[in-house]
Parts: sequence; structure tokens; C-alpha cells
Amino acid sequence: MTAILTRSTEQLKLQQPRHFSLPDAELTLWPNWMSEAKSRVLLQQLCDELDWQQPAIRLYGKSVAIPRQQVWMGDPHCHYRYSGTRFMPVAWHPLVRALVADVNRSCHHTFNCVLLNHYRDGHQHMGWHADNEPELGAHPVIASLSLGQARRFDLRHRQTEEQLQLSLSDGSLLLMKGACQQYWLHRVPKQSKATSLRINLTFRYIPATV
Repeated sequence: MTAILTRSTEQLKLQQPRHFSLPDAELTLWPNWMSEAKSRVLLQQLCDELDWQQPAIRLYGKSVAIPRQQVWMGDPHCHYRYSGTRFMPVAWHPLVRALVADVNRSCHHTFNCVLLNHYRDGHQHMGWHADNEPELGAHPVIASLSLGQARRFDLRHRQTEEQLQLSLSDGSLLLMKGACQQYWLHRVPKQSKATSLRINLTFRYIPATV
């Protein structure tokens, strides 16, 4: 009985969020927000059932295919423009619609759209950027759920160059609030040692009046 109670206590500790006090940003990380078993099933279903695309964006005046696949999903009005490309949302997949309700409850925030990124392995990546599109408002709240291969996640302050490096593991949930998108850039760099699939879902909110 003692051993069982000890394991339960350790499991609860793992589920506790970590708070990061950064200049101009508020970050909270739940390292084990989703169980490994649930994450594995969800990862496979999203791989099999979504229509993954690899759109081109404008980069230094040229049209370049992004180094990953993605799906933009959400309420019908949730369109946005990024690097010269206009993205219109596909209809909610039932699994993601149920998932966003759980994320809303954990984050005490309402999200109505999500960008899903599919990384085949560590060679696929995302460069330095901020989720600061005008449609998201002045201080957008972003929740990021990771499934599959753990990947490094870097943040860098635009002015001070201060940096924070996190490992976003399978089933982890990261919440970025405050002026984070105004003052901080973030990226998912290439990692040659990352050999497995990762899917990341970044939940956002776009007002219907935009």
C-alpha cells in the first residue's frame, strides 16, 4: 500500500505546472498534461485522418515551401495572413474539437482556432518568429500541445537577447501569455538526433469581428 501511495504522489508531482517568470512574458508548462497512452493514439489518428499540406510562404521575396506540414483549423471566421499567404480554416475535426475544450479548461482561456504542425523528424523545423499576426490582437494567449518526439523549444528576447531553452516532451502543454509575442521570438530548431514524428498544436483565439 505504501508503494502505491508513493507512486501516486510522484505522478501528481509530475502533473504540476512549472511557472517561468520572464521579463515581458508569462509562461506555464505542464510537462505531463496528457498521458503517453492517449498521446500515442491521438498522434496516430491525426496523422491518418487530417489532410496535411505543405504550403509556400514569401521569404526574402521568394516563394518557399515551409519545412514541415500543417493544417489550419478553427471556426469559419478564423482566417489569417502569414508571410504573404492567406490561410482559411478547415472545419473542426471531432478529435480536435473535443481537445480544445480540455485545453480551454486547463488554461482558463477560450481558443477557437489551432495550427497543427507535422514534423517528420528533426530535420523539419520552424525558424525564429512570434505569433503576433494582427488578427490575434495585442497580447495573444497561445497554448502549445506537443505529441510524439520531444523537441527543443527556444525563446529569445527581441531587445535584451536573453534566451530560454525548453524541452517540449510528449503530452506537454505550454501556455504563453502577457506580452510574450510582442517581446519574445521562439523557434523549433533542427535536431539531428530527433528521428521520430512530432505533431504540435498551437491554440489561438481570433475575434469574430476581425
